[in-house]
Amino acid sequence: MAGQTASDPVPGTLTGIALLLPITLSTMAIVLLAPILPQLLHEYRAVPGFEFWVPMILTVPALCVAFLSPIAGLLGDRFGRRRLLLAAFLLYAMTGVAPVFLTSLPAILVSRVGVGISEALIMVLSTTLIGDYFTGAARDKWLAGQTAFASMSALLFFNIGGQLGVFGWRMPFWVYTSALLMFALVLRFTWEPKGDRSGPAAVAQAPVAPLMFPWRRMMMILAITVYGSIFFYAVQIQASSGLVHLGLTDPARIGLLTSIASIGVPLGTFVYSRIGRWSIRRLLLIEFGLLAAGFATMGLATGATSFLVGCFLNQVGAGLLLPTLLVWSMSLLSFEIRGRGAGMWQSAFAFGQFLSPVIVTLLARPAGGLMGAFLLLSVGALFGAGIALVAPFRRGAQPVEGMVVHG
Repeated sequence: MAGQTASDPVPGTLTGIALLLPITLSTMAIVLLAPILPQLLHEYRAVPGFEFWVPMILTVPALCVAFLSPIAGLLGDRFGRRRLLLAAFLLYAMTGVAPVFLTSLPAILVSRVGVGISEALIMVLSTTLIGDYFTGAARDKWLAGQTAFASMSALLFFNIGGQLGVFGWRMPFWVYTSALLMFALVLRFTWEPKGDRSGPAAVAQAPVAPLMFPWRRMMMILAITVYGSIFFYAVQIQASSGLVHLGLTDPARIGLLTSIASIGVPLGTFVYSRIGRWSIRRLLLIEFGLLAAGFATMGLATGATSFLVGCFLNQVGAGLLLPTLLVWSMSLLSFEIRGRGAGMWQSAFAFGQFLSPVIVTLLARPAGGLMGAFLLLSVGALFGAGIALVAPFRRGAQPVEGMVVHG
């Protein structure tokens, strides 16, 4: 049943799809440009410090999301989610395509900050609107779908970026105009929510008073999100290096094999859609257990096949973990504070992405290399499972046909 007032329209499938598609823009910001990074490095090789500045074209948007998502959520709570989301699409398209016409590296980096600002707004506000429109199992489904969409879009954008890069490094930036299509879909199939559903069920749904924020429980979820995001991106970022360590040298084959392994993420999300109403404790035990098994298999692998089996197991666990944490956090938040809560969660997830390669590098030194680092990550995931055994994890209240249940 939808989280809405009596005067609001009833959200349907097209409403959900219109709010799922924007999550792919965060993937586009990095993955689309990865194949043309060598061209960019060659183009700006005369700029002092280009080895540092050029890769920031890819990473600046993610840093903006990490720092600005809480602000984006506060703005959504204060000024309205939908109108800011629509404005963010226009800013994303304008700043995203700007490098087609820019020549200097500093100007391109400034445009990428604009992409990051709009990306923070888009990720937070689209997630918040899903929480506004849907409740219960429907909310779980659409929130979990974000993980699957982001993972599958990574495969698509990597190939699109590579194909368009043949025509020059500027060509992939035209893909950012796809935000205009999402603008049209959100404009057509959404509306500005006025609050959660009125009546006794809405009162029962709110786990806190409107002006109170569940800091203690949210901080616990945010800490687990940073922790889990480090594990999630360890495979996304390091799998190709692991395959090189095991003797593979063909970039095309490495890309294909890692893409196959990453199918575990949408598969994990699909499994979550079937078991997502299980208790938080049971879900976290399964998820951290899969992460640990995957890392251990990767670290002990002697060939590409066993290594990819470990990657796949790990990514299934990651595909389960991320929607678990997102749905759990949204279950704590009433309408008045939902934007800032969603912003804090997105910030925690992006911060884990930033930390992941740093952590793996630090672990690799004492562990004797990347494979040893995977074994230490396995121990870290087992520690997460141990915490899940003893911590007092509990969902927020969820209305189900007028009744309140607790996971």
